[in-house]
Amino acid sequence: MTRGRAATDLPRPQSWREGEATSSARGSRGNSGSSQCAIMEVGPLEGGYLELLNSDADPLCLYHFYDQMDLAGEEEIELYSEPDTDTINCDQFSRLLCDIEGDEETREAYANIAELDQYVFQDSQLEGLSKDIFKHIGPDEVIGESMEMPAEVGQKSQKRPFPEELPADLKHWKPVPSSSSSLSCLNLPEGPIQFVPTISTLPHGLWQISGAGTEVSSIFIYHGEVPQASQVPPPSGLTVHGLPTSPDRPGSTSPFAPSATDLPSMPEPALTSRANMTEPVEQFYRSLQDTYGAEPAGRDGILVEVDLVRARLERSSSKSLERELATPDWAERQLAQGGLAEVLLADKEHRRPRETRVIAVLGKAGQGKSYWAGAVSRAWACGRLPQYDFVFSVPCHCLNRPGDAYGLQDLLFSLGPQPLVAADEVFSHILKRPDRVLLILDAFEELEAQDGFLHSTCGPAPAEPCSLRGLLAGLFQKKLLRGCTLLLTARPRGRLVQSLSKADALFELSGFSMEQAQAYVMRYFESSGMTEHQDRALTLLRDRPLLLSHSHSPTLCRAVCQLSEALLELGEDAKLPSTLTGLYVGLLGRAALNSPPGALAELAKLAWELGRRHQSTLQEDQFPSADVRTWAMAKGLVQHPPGAAESELAFPSFLLQCFLGALWLALSGEIKDKELPQYLALTPRKKRPYDNWLEGVPRFLAGLIFQPRARCLGALVGPSATALADRKQKVLARYLKRLQPGTLRARQLLELLHCAHEAEEAGIWQHVVQELPARLSFLGTRLTPPDAHVLGKALEAAGRDFSLDLRSTGICPSGLGSLVGLSCVTRFRAALSDTVVLWESLRQHGETKLLQAAEEKFTIEPFKAKSLKDVEDLGKLVQTQRTRSSSEDTAGELPAVRDLKKLEFALGPISGPQTFPKLVQILTAFSSLQHLDLSQNNITDLGAYKLAEALPSLAASLLRLSLYNNCICDVGAESLARVLPDMVSLRVMDVQYNKFTAAGAQQLAASLRRCPHVETLAMWTPTIPFSVQEHLQQQDSRISLR
Repeated sequence: MTRGRAATDLPRPQSWREGEATSSARGSRGNSGSSQCAIMEVGPLEGGYLELLNSDADPLCLYHFYDQMDLAGEEEIELYSEPDTDTINCDQFSRLLCDIEGDEETREAYANIAELDQYVFQDSQLEGLSKDIFKHIGPDEVIGESMEMPAEVGQKSQKRPFPEELPADLKHWKPVPSSSSSLSCLNLPEGPIQFVPTISTLPHGLWQISGAGTEVSSIFIYHGEVPQASQVPPPSGLTVHGLPTSPDRPGSTSPFAPSATDLPSMPEPALTSRANMTEPVEQFYRSLQDTYGAEPAGRDGILVEVDLVRARLERSSSKSLERELATPDWAERQLAQGGLAEVLLADKEHRRPRETRVIAVLGKAGQGKSYWAGAVSRAWACGRLPQYDFVFSVPCHCLNRPGDAYGLQDLLFSLGPQPLVAADEVFSHILKRPDRVLLILDAFEELEAQDGFLHSTCGPAPAEPCSLRGLLAGLFQKKLLRGCTLLLTARPRGRLVQSLSKADALFELSGFSMEQAQAYVMRYFESSGMTEHQDRALTLLRDRPLLLSHSHSPTLCRAVCQLSEALLELGEDAKLPSTLTGLYVGLLGRAALNSPPGALAELAKLAWELGRRHQSTLQEDQFPSADVRTWAMAKGLVQHPPGAAESELAFPSFLLQCFLGALWLALSGEIKDKELPQYLALTPRKKRPYDNWLEGVPRFLAGLIFQPRARCLGALVGPSATALADRKQKVLARYLKRLQPGTLRARQLLELLHCAHEAEEAGIWQHVVQELPARLSFLGTRLTPPDAHVLGKALEAAGRDFSLDLRSTGICPSGLGSLVGLSCVTRFRAALSDTVVLWESLRQHGETKLLQAAEEKFTIEPFKAKSLKDVEDLGKLVQTQRTRSSSEDTAGELPAVRDLKKLEFALGPISGPQTFPKLVQILTAFSSLQHLDLSQNNITDLGAYKLAEALPSLAASLLRLSLYNNCICDVGAESLARVLPDMVSLRVMDVQYNKFTAAGAQQLAASLRRCPHVETLAMWTPTIPFSVQEHLQQQDSRISLR
C-alpha cells in the first residue's frame, strides 16, 4: 500500500499569530483526554521554531495536523506487526519531497515542522519513561501494576517545559499501583521488539509494541492518563494513516524529518557523502583531486618520512607570558603513527558536530612542514581521507594582501597556489557541509602582518566582503565555515604561535634521524641518475660529523647533497667543508662567479631588510636592477613561490636568507662597529634593535668574519670588497674574548659554542672552552644533534673534568651516548627513562665498556619526585639494579641508587596518597639515604604505617625525616613511635601540623626518651592542647614547638 501527496495540495495557512490565538481558545488536549488532535490553523513560521516552542500552542497538534490531513481517494494502510513490512513506496515519497523542495516557503515551513518533530520526540521525559517501563518487564515475571504519571505531565501539554522547569523527581519516577484502572502485562520472550512511536490515529501518548513469537499481535503502553476502553484500539487489524521511517532520514517516522540538505546548519556525517553531490560539485571534486594528486617531480619528490610527535606549549618561565614548545624526554615522546593523514583520519572519531577543529604542526625552518602539508593534500586526492569532500591548501604569504573586498570564496578558490574555477553551487555545497572541508594554512607565522585578527570582536558573514583579516577572524573564532578542520603549519616562535596552545591537537616535526639522513642522500643521488656516487657521497658526509649532525634538518641535508654532487663532478679528491658557513660559501661561490657587479651584495641587503620586517617574500620592483633580478632567478637564489602573484619572489630556504643577511652585515659600511656585537644575540638586553628573527645569522656572521678571506668572504665578493671585514673582525674578537661563558644562560652558551666553532679562530675557541664552568646545567634547554656535537668537542678541548645536567633536554640516545662516553665527563644527570633506554641499547650492541662508564657516571642526587612518572622511573632504576645484581657478569649496586642521599616526595595532597605506596616499596634500596622529605602529601595513618615498616632498612643512614602536614592521627603516631628507637642515625624528625591528639603526642614523647641520638622532634600541631605541648617540652627539651 502506498500513499503520497504533493506539497502544492496543502491549504494556504493563516498567519502564525492567528493560529496561536485559535489554539489557545480550544484548550488543552491533555486535560480533555480526547484521542484526536485539535485542528489548528498554522501560518508562516515567523521567527523560527524557538518562538513556536515558547508559544502556548501544543507542538504535537502541529505534528498531527500535517499527519492527519484528509487523504480522500487514497487507500488506507494496514499496519502489520512484522518489522520488515513496507507500507509506502519510496519512489512516490521521494517525488513528494522533490515537490516540497520546489517551493521555498513550503520547504522552510516543513523544515521547521521537522525540527519540532525531532525536538518533541527526543524529550528527556519520554526517554526516562521508556527506560523505566522496560526495566520492569522481564521474560520470567508478570507485573500487574498500572502506571500513573504525575499530574503535571498531562497539564503542561500546551507549552512544552524546559528541563529546568520540571519537578526534581520527574526524571526518576517509578510505576505506582493505581486503583482506578490497570493494564495486564505479559511475559515477552527473547527476540526483536518493534516499537512504533506516535502513530497518527492512536491516542496521544499511546505506543505500540509488537514482539515476534508472542501470543498477542500488539501491546500498547500509554503515557499519561489511561484512556477509556472505547478509545483503546483493537489488538489486530488496525488500519491507520501513518508513515514509515524514511530511508534517507533514519530515526523519524515523519517524511519531513530534516536531512543534511534540508538543514545546512546541522550536518550529519552519516548522510553527507559524495553520493549527494550534484554534477557541478562532482566535477569540481574531480578537478581538485587532479590538482592535489600530482606527485612532485624530480628531487622534490624524494620521500623520507620524519617522526611526528605530539607536543604542547608551555611558559618559558614563571615570569614570562610567552609560550614555547615543551621538551619531553626522548623515551616519553608520543609518536603519531602514520603521519598527518592518519592523524586526521583518527581525529574524526573524536570530533563533535558543528565544532571547528584546529590542528597545528610546529617545527623549525627547514624541518619539512610544507612538505607535510602537501602530503596531506595528496593523501586526500588518493582517497585516504574519506571524511572530507574538499581540501584547500593556502600558503599564508598569499594572505598578506591589502583591501577589504574579499569573501570566503576568494579564500577557498582564488588565493591558493592554483586559482580554482568553481560554480556557485559548489560554494553552496560547502556552506551546507562545512564539517567535510579541510583548510590547510601553511607557514602560519607569515600572518604576523595580520596581527590582531585572533582578538577581533566578531567575524564576518559568509557572503559579506571584508578584509583578509576579517576572514581570518571569522575562521579562528569559529564563526565562519563553522565545523571545518583547520590544519596549520608554523615555526615554534612568534606572536601568533602563542595562541596555538588552545589548538585541539598540536604536533612537532622532529627532523631526520641519522639513518633517515643517510637514506635521503642515497635517494637524492638515485633520483639524479648518479647511483655510482652514492657511497662516495655518504663517505664525504660521515667524514664531517658536524654536517652529519646538521643533516637532521631536511633543508640542510639537501644542501649537503647539492654541494656533494657539485664536488663529485669535479674529481675524486673532493671534500666537504667542516662548518655550516663553508657549506653555503661552496653553494653560492659558483653562482657569484658570473654575477653582475655588486649583485650578491645587493641581494644580501634585500635579505637583511626583509628579515628585519619578519618577511621572506619580495616584489620584483625591489631589486636595484633587472639584471640582478634575472641573475638571482637564473641561479635559483630567488623563485616564484606557489600561489603568489607573478611579481612576487621569495628565497628558496630560510637558512639561505639567514646566510645572505649575515653576508650583508659583514660587508656593509652602514653598520657601526659598536653595534655589530649585538647581532650575535649572546647577551640579553631589554631593548635590542635586532630580535634574532633570522636565527641563523650569528653563526654565519662569525664564520664570514673570522674564516680565511680567500676561501670564505673573498670567494664570494672578491678581495677588494672585504676591506671593512678586517676592522669588524677586531671588534668581534675583542667582544667574544670579554664574554664570561659561566654567566650565560644555557641557550646562549650553546650559541656561543656554535659561533666559536664556525669562526675557526684558535684564540676565540680556547678562550671559550677554558672558561666553561665545571658544572654545566642544560636543564629545560633543548639539545639538538648539532648542539650535542659542538658541546662534546668543547668538553674534549677543555682538558678537564665536567659534570653535566641533561634533564629535560630531549637529547637523542646517540647524542647522550656520545657525551657520556667522554672521559672528561665524570658525572651526568639525565631523564631516568632516557638513561635506562641508553643502557639497554648499549647492552644489546655489546658495548660493555661504554655501558659500564654510563652506569658509573650516572647520578640522581638529589632526587625530587613531582609526578607519578618520576616515581615509576625511580622504580625502574631500582629494578635495573636488582636485575644487574642477580647477573653473573656484573656485581654490585648501581652508584645512582647506592649514593642517593636526598629524596623528596612532592606529589601533593591529591596524588600523594595513591602514589606513596609505590615509593615505600623501593625505599629499602637506597642504603645511603640521609634526607627523606615527605611533607604535605596527605599520606594519613595508612601511609605512616607502611613507612614505619620500611624505615628500619634506613636506620643506619637516615639523618632527617620530615612528615610535615600529612593528616597523621593517633594511629599513625603510634606506628612512628614504635619504630623511632630503631632509627639509630636519625637526628631530626618533623611531624608538625598533623592531626594526632595528646595521646599520640605522649606516645611520641615516651618513645623519644629511648632515643638519645635524636636531637630535635618538631611536634607542634593545633590538635594538641598547648598546655600538653608545654608539659611535654618541659619534660624533654628536644621537643620543638616552633
